[in-house]
Amino acid sequence: MELLHSGLKLRQLQVFREVLRVGSTRRAATAIGISQPAISQHLKQLEATLGLALFERSANRITPSREAWELLRSVDAALTSLDRLEASVVEIKSEDKPRVAIAASAVFGFITLPRVVGAIRAKTSSSVRSMSGSDEQVREYILTGQADLGISRLPLDPRLFDWAPIATARNVCIFHPEHRFSARSHIVAEDLIGEAIIDIDPQFSTHQMNINALRFGGVEPDIVIEYDANGHEVGFVSAGLGVSITNEIVAREYAAFKVESRPFEPSALYHYVAVWQKGRVFSNVLGASLEALVPAFAANSEAIRPLIPK
Repeated sequence: MELLHSGLKLRQLQVFREVLRVGSTRRAATAIGISQPAISQHLKQLEATLGLALFERSANRITPSREAWELLRSVDAALTSLDRLEASVVEIKSEDKPRVAIAASAVFGFITLPRVVGAIRAKTSSSVRSMSGSDEQVREYILTGQADLGISRLPLDPRLFDWAPIATARNVCIFHPEHRFSARSHIVAEDLIGEAIIDIDPQFSTHQMNINALRFGGVEPDIVIEYDANGHEVGFVSAGLGVSITNEIVAREYAAFKVESRPFEPSALYHYVAVWQKGRVFSNVLGASLEALVPAFAANSEAIRPLIPK
């Protein structure tokens, strides 16, 4: 099977991935079920097609180059997508109920995604697979075909994705109901002076915005706990260990916890969207899933009417 117009062969990519996975042409030959000379020939053909030296050869040993390891990620994503395609064809041919895979931050599993699944089940006989991860992981799940729909935030690359808007959100401060902030209508950065802060990992822009606001005022924040994914902070806040900054959409998921929230300034504006792979043709089941997902996340279910791809 030839891929695109580059002359790449599917078998070459499968061999390449297996060699890097198992560490030798001998073990790759055993795993795939072809001879070791055939493995070597596929690798040489791949290098010739790409114009890249993917391996350093010495005696009976080959060592992957830096370019080989960089290429592996793209190859693995492409082959995973093909595996997903094959599974989809099998599913279409079978009499099994279709399944929809939805990727989103794990925090949405508290309230919103159960509501979405309930609506999907009410309209279709489909089962749902819920996949969790960061925005970057959600996009990866979509691109590799592991997820049909995802919940992410803009910006997104319009060359790779289509999307429907579902909600916008601003920052809020969450805290224990008995905290002094309960008497306030809103919270500003200066109010955090002297407060124990439960803060998201420094890699996130939210962290930089909140912490920089304090440092601009000459105050070093008292960070008592750092967490790396939305949802991890609410247990600490409800236990009275500190306050935290998140956004309105995430804060809605904490309705069952012992926390309150107030608007926080300075604030950013977050644009949440339902996202899928560019050019994806929607089945009836997938269309029904999007119709269930969008209003479940929207602040006003009548405010947004998504365009379902035909």
